[in-house]
Amino acid sequence: SQAAKMKLKHNINPVLLQFINFLILVYSFVTYIPWYIFSGSRQAIAKAKQVKAKPVNNKPGGAYRSVNSLHCLASVLYPGCDTLDKVFKYAKTKFKDKKLLGTREILKEEDEIQPSGKVFKKVILGKYTWLSYEDVYIKAVNFGNGLAVLGQQPKTNIAIFCETRAEWMIAAQACFMCNYQLVTLYATLGGPAIVHGLNETEVTTIITSKELMQTKLKEIVSQVPLLRHIITVDGKPTTWSEFPKGVIVHTMASVQAMGAKAEFGNKQQARPVPSDIAVIMYTSGSTGVPKGVMISHCNIIAGITGMAERIPNLGEKDIYIGYLPLAHVLELSAELVCLSHGCRIGYSSPQTLADQSSKIKKGSKGDVTTLKPTLMAAVPEIMDRIYKNVMNKVNEMTSFQRNLFILAYNYKMEQISKGYTTPLCDSLIFRKVRMLLGGKIRILLCGGAPLSAATQRFMNICFCCPVGQGYGLTESAGAGTITEVWDYTTGRVGAPLVCCEIKLMNWEEGGYYNTDKPYPRGEILIGGQNVTVGYYKNEVRTKKDFTVDENGQRWLHTGDIGEFHQDGCLKIIDRKKDLVKLQAGEYVSLGKVEAALKNLPLVDNICAYASSFHSYVIGFVVPNQKELTELARKKGFKGTWEEICNSPEIEKEVLKVLAEAAMAANLEKFEIPVKIRLSPDPWTPETGLVTDAFKLKRKELTAYYQADIDQMYGKNVK
Repeated sequence: SQAAKMKLKHNINPVLLQFINFLILVYSFVTYIPWYIFSGSRQAIAKAKQVKAKPVNNKPGGAYRSVNSLHCLASVLYPGCDTLDKVFKYAKTKFKDKKLLGTREILKEEDEIQPSGKVFKKVILGKYTWLSYEDVYIKAVNFGNGLAVLGQQPKTNIAIFCETRAEWMIAAQACFMCNYQLVTLYATLGGPAIVHGLNETEVTTIITSKELMQTKLKEIVSQVPLLRHIITVDGKPTTWSEFPKGVIVHTMASVQAMGAKAEFGNKQQARPVPSDIAVIMYTSGSTGVPKGVMISHCNIIAGITGMAERIPNLGEKDIYIGYLPLAHVLELSAELVCLSHGCRIGYSSPQTLADQSSKIKKGSKGDVTTLKPTLMAAVPEIMDRIYKNVMNKVNEMTSFQRNLFILAYNYKMEQISKGYTTPLCDSLIFRKVRMLLGGKIRILLCGGAPLSAATQRFMNICFCCPVGQGYGLTESAGAGTITEVWDYTTGRVGAPLVCCEIKLMNWEEGGYYNTDKPYPRGEILIGGQNVTVGYYKNEVRTKKDFTVDENGQRWLHTGDIGEFHQDGCLKIIDRKKDLVKLQAGEYVSLGKVEAALKNLPLVDNICAYASSFHSYVIGFVVPNQKELTELARKKGFKGTWEEICNSPEIEKEVLKVLAEAAMAANLEKFEIPVKIRLSPDPWTPETGLVTDAFKLKRKELTAYYQADIDQMYGKNVK
């Protein structure tokens, strides 16, 4: 079974193991009756077995809907709140003095010189200081009015290019209230992509931070001729003389002060209607230049209505930690779900998230330890990193500690797969691991890319909480599917949300049909109020990816291949763009190859590559420095990190490890990489080789490694 494959291996004496298994059996028997009587898990087991979505008709390719919205798709969170400004006003009235947005104060900043001579900035942070719903509302009203004083007109574009922080959300709410169209750009986008987004949307005002203004905007501001105002959210920047004429720098506080003084007679005029564009979100896109997705007020509200329904008991007791880019639809949607339900949002960053994070001074507390969140969203890359770090620590334990952890891990895995809980293991063995994320997490939300079964199961076991795996795109306002909290199966993304329906369309070239047995398969199409308006100034691409059926329902063609299981849950099995036909006619799914090899301790990241002109797969691997250095030491290889990565001998050794793992994962012989290159440098969003959600940018990676590709395929390289 899948659970057996994911179990950890121990080295316990067989006789002792028999005795331990006997004790576990006795313990399970004694505790079963009180557990059965007092635990709510019986209902959870029953719910897990229920059908979660059904097709609306019996025709092949018929749309599947959640059983909770079979007759009518949900589109509004609260009656009458059909635009985002109304949603916030409703929340402000309901949760008036409750805390909403929290930020940690910086107590001390210092430079720490590393043994290599590099200088790292370290911070000591204090407690979270909070703004209430009322505070945020007033700040947003004043900021929106201040922008109007600067000449911002309703239904015109304004850009935000800023890290995830309270001011981002305040600025966004101001734009929603005044019907300004918010253009969002990732803080990690490269110069040309930023210029493209700003010029295509013809913005005259950009909201940013001092740091991004100095590091990114300064170099490109002369290439954005229409720019008139730069607003910094964190105080006055040090003046710089290279500013082009006609560009004025303001602070957010000064714009809010202007707005507080301003007199506006007829304010109703500017209010948005549901079909108005709320956000033009530039996707970092795994292909080509970023595309601006036009998301209306009703798109976002439908999306967050669907998402909120999958989070049980969501409310005022919840604390959400916000650290992913707010320019990403997953983070923006998650925070809007929280804001509309009375939850607190504490801000963080990947560099200050945990006690061990790169910017946190040793001995001081990371954000999760201080905030103790109950809800958290993560992309698989972050979860994979936590998984590898914990497993490395387990390998460093004494033999007794390691075997104890492994026994508990394997025991809990068995219990989880049956739907049972393990309170004793949770409090004695996994408490310490759970504290890595603050100790109070009740639901982890995962999206942005597929999560491996091993990592999902690890998070379930060690953090003692369900992992809600979601599937959605910027083009569907982030909504599509999310797994139910009591569904502990792995590798699936759940049933359609109550706001949308999903159907599978035949893809003949790949051999996927909605009449396939045992499960219908095909390209995933999402329909509903959450499906967005299209791409900004890109009618051709909009017509290609979006269609409208005879009932007026809008459908998004995702390019992903899925299959529906009998309980109505969706599994993503392929991607149109990832499928390559080899010379001999076999189809290789590059994503499938990568998923099988990505969780190896030796691998930090991997990109598989195949060409239709050749008969075999090749790959690029970012190796784990600690693991590869140890492998080199065992093989008697001495050299610098670059020399280890460039060694043909070490490449062969890594290839052996990959081949073994590929066989264990049941990959076909033609799917296993035959040649690889090791990359000494990691792939980060800053390098432009991966997106902000750490998805591979295949086009950029191919261009970057073209000489290596030619060499591995035996072409003559000049």
